Amino acid sequence: MPKGKKSKKDLAARYRVDDGHGFRLADVDPEDTARLESADEASPEMAKSLETLRDLQQKLYADDRWALLILLQGIDAAGKDGTIAHVMSGVDPQGCQVWSFKRPSEEDLDHDFLWRSAFRRPERGRIGIWNRSYYEEVLVVRVHPELLQHEHLPARLVTKQIWKERCEDIVAHERYLARNGVVVVKLLLHVSKEEQLRRLLARIEERDKNWKFETGDIAERAHWHDYQDAFEDMVRRTATPHAPWYVVPADHKWFARLVVSQVLVATLRELDPQYPEVDAPRRRQLARIRTALERQK
Repeated sequence: MPKGKKSKKDLAARYRVDDGHGFRLADVDPEDTARLESADEASPEMAKSLETLRDLQQKLYADDRWALLILLQGIDAAGKDGTIAHVMSGVDPQGCQVWSFKRPSEEDLDHDFLWRSAFRRPERGRIGIWNRSYYEEVLVVRVHPELLQHEHLPARLVTKQIWKERCEDIVAHERYLARNGVVVVKLLLHVSKEEQLRRLLARIEERDKNWKFETGDIAERAHWHDYQDAFEDMVRRTATPHAPWYVVPADHKWFARLVVSQVLVATLRELDPQYPEVDAPRRRQLARIRTALERQK
């Protein structure tokens, strides 16, 4: 994790944080590429990871016991949409669900902050991908605490401890999910302020990216340091062995996508999903059916 650490091996372990005590976001270099020089150099490993991911996802779907929930967080223009599109490009759409969490609705605001996410959790056998998540409640809402006024909370509950308490609730919630077969993988795409500026300018200068540009992104950029502090505290308080954070250097999109693909492969390999066993009576039945079908040639 620290700057200067050099290894091309096991990128998932390199950026994993499962104990946030003492974590410093400044120790993660957004430009790090683990000594890989270019997208071309990373391409064979990326292709291998995507092929393995496809195979494991099919087994996960057939096994129908575990669910994988992937949470993507990051500052505006960190590359969340592109990561989803590239890393999940080869998986079976039947076994994958993507959800983007936008501003909460009035109905959402009339419930507790975890309420709206409950309806988007993946079923067993499926991979759920969330572009942003309930972590916005300790990020955006923390940077803009005036938003708490819209959540209809009793005044005595809005104290200086609210962010600590929300992180505690999130940890308990993720432990509950883990105990029920929902494996939570949390990805923080860590981009530098300079790279974010380049990407925001590209959204203005390149016509096919104009639709991505939102004027609000500029206003949020003024809170850069507040967001960095919030990200750091979030990881410190909510990184656990049952729901680790992966703090992914994201200045180079090709590298971030490689890391994410390897994280997902490593997670699924640990689950070791298998195709269901076929018992002897079923095999005999299949043999009879095969014989009948072959007679039709």
